[in-house]
Amino acid sequence: MTDSSGLQSGRPRSLSGIQATSDSLHLGNYIGALQQFVEQQETHDAFFFIANLHAITVDQDPAQLRERTLRTAAQFIGAGLDPQRSTLYVQSHIPAHTQLGWVLECTTGLGEAQRMTQFKDKSGKNEHVSLGLLTYPALMAADILLYQADVVPVGEDQRQHLEMTRNLAERFNHRYGDTFTVPEAHILKSTAKVYDLQDPTAKMSKSAQTPAGLIEILDDAKSITKKIKSAVTDAGTEVTYDPEGKPGVSNLLTIHSALSGRSIEDIVAEFEGRMYGHLKVALAEVVVETLRPLRERTLELLDDPAELARVLDAGAETAGAIAERTIADVYDRVGFLTR
Repeated sequence: MTDSSGLQSGRPRSLSGIQATSDSLHLGNYIGALQQFVEQQETHDAFFFIANLHAITVDQDPAQLRERTLRTAAQFIGAGLDPQRSTLYVQSHIPAHTQLGWVLECTTGLGEAQRMTQFKDKSGKNEHVSLGLLTYPALMAADILLYQADVVPVGEDQRQHLEMTRNLAERFNHRYGDTFTVPEAHILKSTAKVYDLQDPTAKMSKSAQTPAGLIEILDDAKSITKKIKSAVTDAGTEVTYDPEGKPGVSNLLTIHSALSGRSIEDIVAEFEGRMYGHLKVALAEVVVETLRPLRERTLELLDDPAELARVLDAGAETAGAIAERTIADVYDRVGFLTR
């Protein structure tokens, strides 16, 4: 049930987003984020968005960006996000994101933006650094404050950006009067860290050195099985959990546990006296069966672009109504003339 402010009665509002920078999300995204997003629908007035504005802080092919935005949205739904119980929308469908982003840029100090760890890391590796990369945190703050989010689920790597969002909200409220809800961080519960299948010391990432190290959630059964069977393991043959001494087999056990819901100890006991190959066969079955319905639902939506557009339009209507109220209040407080 939704009240006049757009808030589902009695539930705190949460907000989460993912950039549309790849054709397929990967297994690390699924275990580390999507599974918890689905759970949020049970307890929160949950808002989810595809962050395509953030994507252009680096060069993007326009046709590819459009396609990836739709594919990411379809994968959200395929993973279990229910548009009847949560709000799913595309960032660029709501002009108020950039409108509020500008106001918050003007509330942000240059040094404050330059101190963001993500900016320092990325600018140090890239000769061509866009201004958008520097002002990224102000737009991220706008994404959150626009919807008066109570909580924002974040990993440790995003905690600094959320602290900046809180600072900007408090600064604006102090100067212009209470306008924004100051959001709390909900640090994502300890999730399994999924590592590259070919380099089990590196996190699974879309920037993997080789596609064989990355399980994409739209991979078919044959591809998943091949990647797992060729996964790097360790010296010896005993299936034991030892992240330092046996990172390869430990990674496989971690993935199995995260998807099957079984403890690592239980899985290790099952494979006592058996070889790595037996574990790989069992893991491939678990991954294939977990991702099969997600893949099927995603492909159904991609084959029905009208239905996917309908879902995203409905989400934009819900999100847009809240965003417009917030930006109207902000403009009035700042002193902007409006039509």
